[in-house]
Amino acid sequence: MDRAQKEQLVDELGQIFESSGVVVVSHYAGLTVAEMQDLRAKARDAGGSVRVAKNRLAKIALEGKPCESIADLLTGMTVLTYSEDPVAAAKVAQEFAKGNDKFVILGGAMGENALDVAGVEAVSKMPSREELISTIAGMLGAPASNIAGAIGAPASNIASILSTIEDKAAA
Repeated sequence: MDRAQKEQLVDELGQIFESSGVVVVSHYAGLTVAEMQDLRAKARDAGGSVRVAKNRLAKIALEGKPCESIADLLTGMTVLTYSEDPVAAAKVAQEFAKGNDKFVILGGAMGENALDVAGVEAVSKMPSREELISTIAGMLGAPASNIAGAIGAPASNIASILSTIEDKAAA
């Protein structure tokens, strides 16, 4: 890798560190290619990405970024799992770590906040952006459906009373 390619990689990593809602740093020593592809596919499905980068270049890219505190985690064979959604990457990494002993979460960052292993686990248990939006939409729609039900109820009651009276009159 020549100097220009290294500079380009540092720029790409810098953009990742700036634009990501969460970055999770993990060790991946011993993972097979198939397992790594599985991790990448799960991250892609959740709206995130997985990136293996040289630690030295990643540390250079971290300089002056909000998540600069994760530089200490970049030792050994590390992989970065990241997403714009502040929860997606943590959920993917946590789920993958449960099923694979070779994938070890070291920590991460959420904006300027450094996360330890317990912090990444706590973030992974939070609802995702889509889940929050659907919950809020459900809460907004519930009062309207309750009002519609309350307004429509007397009419249905009157209709059933009228049909009962009609049946009695016919008999």
